[in-house]
Formats: sequence, structure tokens, C-alpha cells
Amino acid sequence: MKQAQRIAAGSIVVGLVVLGLKMAAWAITGSAALFSDAAESVVNVAAGIVALLALRLAAVPADANHPYGHDKAEFFSAVIEGVLIVVAAIAILQHAWHAYTNPQPIEAPLLGMALNAVSTVLNLAWAMVLIRRGRRLRSPALVADGHHLMSDVVTSAGVLIGVGLVVVTGLQWLDPLLAAMTAVYILASGALVIRDSVGGLMDAAPAAEIVERIRTLVGQHAEGAIEAHDLRTRHAGRLTFLEFHLVVPGAMSVSDAHAICDRIEAALKAEMEGLMITIHVEPEGKAKHRGILVL
Repeated sequence: MKQAQRIAAGSIVVGLVVLGLKMAAWAITGSAALFSDAAESVVNVAAGIVALLALRLAAVPADANHPYGHDKAEFFSAVIEGVLIVVAAIAILQHAWHAYTNPQPIEAPLLGMALNAVSTVLNLAWAMVLIRRGRRLRSPALVADGHHLMSDVVTSAGVLIGVGLVVVTGLQWLDPLLAAMTAVYILASGALVIRDSVGGLMDAAPAAEIVERIRTLVGQHAEGAIEAHDLRTRHAGRLTFLEFHLVVPGAMSVSDAHAICDRIEAALKAEMEGLMITIHVEPEGKAKHRGILVL
């Protein structure tokens, strides 16, 4: 978790550098499209601060009021980031309308485009770091921040192409149009971030292939038991909670049943990080006979 916090702090530094470059590009050119790119970078910095605070809260150990820990704090940060993206999109649309009704020529376009291009390359490199490290650390906040930066890279590339077209063609109305199109794209990306984060807050299950792999491992390492049923999983930040009922012969001792549970847990944790496992042992007479048959 300390590593995740350091990466989140790095995002703030990178975001401030990128914001400075993009604000300079907008100030030099007066382009509405470049303003839209700078506005999204403001969100990036704010989102980086929120992500760092969420990661610090998520690192707090479980306590009496939060016996399952504080990992879900990361999902809240991702929701807040999605809301910030939506707010930025609305601000860009307002600026685009103003630029459309009060058109102004783009000043020093080459210098502005050069500054924007440098910031875009920096964002691309850092987005790749965030996504790769976030997945390895099982951090929804870092992954969400990385995907947001990647969408920023796409919009920045589109903005650069559009500003170039304005300069070449002299059609000033293309500038606010491009800004509006950027706002719509940003709005869609914000909606996706909110959707994925709400899924985590609502205890969404892991991907189907992960659940199937869990079922397979349980079946392969539960020798001595009869079946497992009512298997349920949910995500909570870095952790995945798993629970199921394990049916054993009625005459089996508690010690032997516990040994089977230990074997299953060891196999699952050896292959999957961040698993919190709860197994309820049942005697054969309670079996539902509709679960995972033990191989």
C-alpha cells in the first residue's frame, strides 16, 4: 500500500507539470480546444489528490467500527474522479459556446502545439505506469487514474490534429467544435469511471473467468469432502472476499474437516492474491447436492 501511495503522489507531481504546460499552450494561443485539454488536466491534479487521500485511508488497518478494513475508500475516490470529469466536460462546453459566439484567431499555434505535444507524451508514459502498477497492486484508484490519463492522451492527440486543421484551413469555427467534441468524449469517459466504481461499491463479483477458476481450485483440493455450494465472491478494493459451504461426511471429525479447509485455502491463496476466505462446514445430511462436486 505504501508503494501505491508513492505512485499516487507521483501522479500529482506529473499532473502539475502537465497542467502548467497545457495552461501555457492555451494562454499563448487562446484556442478553445487547447483550453478543453487544460481543463481536463485540472481534473487530473484534483483526482490525483483524491486518490492519494483514498489510498491512505484504505491503508488504515481494520478496527472495531470497520472489521473488514477500509479498502472500499478507493472506490469512493474513483466515483469522485468520475464526477470531476463530468464537471470539467460541462465547463468545456460553456467555453466552447463562448468561443463559437465570439471567435478569436489562434495566436502562435506552433509553440502552443509543441507545448501540448510534450505534455501529451508525458501523460502517456505516466498512464501506462499507473495502469500496470495499479493492476499489480490491485488498486482501483490507480487503475481508474491511469485510464483517465489515457483518455486524456486520446483527447490531446485529437486536439492537436484539430488545431493544426484550424491553422491550415483558417476555419475558426473548427476550434470551438473540436472543444465541444472533446467535452462529449470526456463526459463519456467520466460516466464509465463512475459505472465501474459503483459496481465495486455494490459488491460486484470478480470477472466470470476468475470465479470459474476459484470453483475449479475448490473442486480439485477438497478431497475428503462431498461438495461445495453457495459460493459467493465480491471485490473490496485490493481484497476479494470469498465464502462458501463445504459438505463433509457426517462422521468426519472436526480436525479432519478443518484440514480440508486449510488445504483449499492454501491452494487458492497460492494462485490468487488478496483473498479473504470464509468456509462454513456442513455435515452430509445438510447437503443441497447442487454445488461443486469434489474431484
